[in-house]
Amino acid sequence: MGISPGRRINLEERCHDTCPAFTALTLKSMRQVHASLVYWLIYGSGNTERKEYGWEDETEALLETDQHSPSASEVDQFVDSFFITDHEDVDHFSEVVPFQPDDHRFEDRDIGSLVGDYDNGYGDVMIDVDRDIQFMGGEGLGEQDKFMSGSPIDQDDPVVAQETALASPLEGSGGHGVDQGLHLVHLLLACAEAVGCRDTQLAESMLAKIWPCVSSFGDSLQRVSYCFAVGLKSRLSLLQSNGNYGNGTGMLTPHGRGALTDSDPRPFSREEKVEAFQLLHQATPYLAFGYLAANEAICQASHGHDRMHIIDLGMEHTLQWASLFRALASRPDGPPKSIRITAITSGSDSLDDLSHLETSLKALADEAMSVGIYLQFQVITDPPSPLLFSRESLNLREGETLFVNSIMKLHQYVKESRGSLKAILQAIRRLGPTLLTVVEQDANHNGPFFLGRFLESLHYYSAVFDSLEASLPRGSPQRMRIERVYYAEEIRNIVACEGAERMERHERADQWRRQLGRAGFQAAGLKCMSRARMMLSVYGCDGYSLAYEKGCLLLGWKGRPIMLASAWQVPANNHAPSSSSSPL
Repeated sequence: MGISPGRRINLEERCHDTCPAFTALTLKSMRQVHASLVYWLIYGSGNTERKEYGWEDETEALLETDQHSPSASEVDQFVDSFFITDHEDVDHFSEVVPFQPDDHRFEDRDIGSLVGDYDNGYGDVMIDVDRDIQFMGGEGLGEQDKFMSGSPIDQDDPVVAQETALASPLEGSGGHGVDQGLHLVHLLLACAEAVGCRDTQLAESMLAKIWPCVSSFGDSLQRVSYCFAVGLKSRLSLLQSNGNYGNGTGMLTPHGRGALTDSDPRPFSREEKVEAFQLLHQATPYLAFGYLAANEAICQASHGHDRMHIIDLGMEHTLQWASLFRALASRPDGPPKSIRITAITSGSDSLDDLSHLETSLKALADEAMSVGIYLQFQVITDPPSPLLFSRESLNLREGETLFVNSIMKLHQYVKESRGSLKAILQAIRRLGPTLLTVVEQDANHNGPFFLGRFLESLHYYSAVFDSLEASLPRGSPQRMRIERVYYAEEIRNIVACEGAERMERHERADQWRRQLGRAGFQAAGLKCMSRARMMLSVYGCDGYSLAYEKGCLLLGWKGRPIMLASAWQVPANNHAPSSSSSPL
């Protein structure tokens, strides 16, 4: 069932010979990481919490030098020790574990600030959670029961047809046992080791064993494993076509962003991506959580201001803003007289993408007018850079209250050295915004070593797919679109790409606090816990949990942090002299 000790020892020797950077990856330390990850994936699937000496240190064990290489018998004994698991431990890890006060990530959280969120003068300004979820139905989606119906899969659907063509003979089965799950995770990790060591022959043999075990129609572990197998195959194909990192830049995509190999799935259209994003918004709280937190913070900070200017980083759609306009229209002092939205795109959007965005913005302007708000907008297509964030480039005007909004976009500004992100954040600070709202995935997918990044991302996305398993039936075509069009693309980028091509560089909350603090921002705090709880109740799933830590609001699945939301302000003495903004 497992991988033979001899083969793993030979793999370690190959790593020493072919990849000096991996000489610290001893067999013992890798086995420790394997044991922790496999135990979590099979028995916990998101239930264990990330403690001070937990997952983070286990990942860092990849970089530690171990002077002792265990014998084959020691390896066998170690593997047997967690194949034969006490049932009481299984039951313990199967419980739903909410965020705990003694978790080191929450030791300084301000519980008092969570009581009476609206005792601060903004009590009448609230986001209409129920209406926001229902609003999605007006953009071509059905009601929530559409997702839970478990309707038969349409084999003529292009996404389903692609999945069927790539499916293994065992796909569509009702699930797998613990032993098969352990075996599958071992295969994935062994394949990742081989790919990381550039042992293409061994990696190919591991992939050949993985394909019969994974399924895009199976349970959550089979489905997430399928996505990671596709990512490994893409990375392996690129390695083979490049002959290592043959271009000398460290990039793992030979012909520009999004370049595909023959084994890669077809690229998805903009319409498919937007639909998958909308489906994710309606099926899970991950996106609604970010919109709610950011909009509440903006609404509260806008008190007393009649002219607002919102800079939206990486704007691709307008799903966030209708809710904010309705909330602003209900302010005790009345709605603002005017709002300007400056949409900063990724810089690589097609003319068709930009046309769709402008159409959506025009529709948004009509909706804003219906609640008494005059909306203007402009779209900037220049690639994000520090030079872009100047008063002249953004057409800032005196008397406007400036807000900068980033929903899962700042991580794409992170580069290999993080210098690009720091420069952009400092440029934003010099603009003197009243508020910077940041929503990000709470995960460490930007490590310098492939294997550590693979482990962390497998840990993270297994929890995400487990939450989808609890929300949508296995036969749901909507679930398939979310997984394959949205999440599989993220996973493939994390696993297969390097250098400038790797855009999904997610960071943890602590790292974002450090980065924003060094750029001159200070946490403004969020006071929307009660509304966030109401939002979670709309989705009708018990596995989600909330916590507040050091100014960040965190959303998790069974104790595993998934999303973070935060608001940041520039200290009064650091505001640009020409700015009219005021701190929150």
